[in-house]
Amino acid sequence: MKRFLTKFRADTSGAVTVDWVVLCAAVVGLAVAAISSIQTGTSDLGDSIWAYTTSLDFF
Repeated sequence: MKRFLTKFRADTSGAVTVDWVVLCAAVVGLAVAAISSIQTGTSDLGDSIWAYTTSLDFF
């Protein structure tokens, strides 16, 4: 059992997988933050365009 634990502790093959999972999670988090920012900006722009076009007098 002691030899198994020593070998398990020395094995680093899973460390690369953990690094990739953390890296992918960070990329997904940044993408969500970017989409949220873009969505807010386009919503505000749409509201501004709506307010401008409804204030126009066509007749």
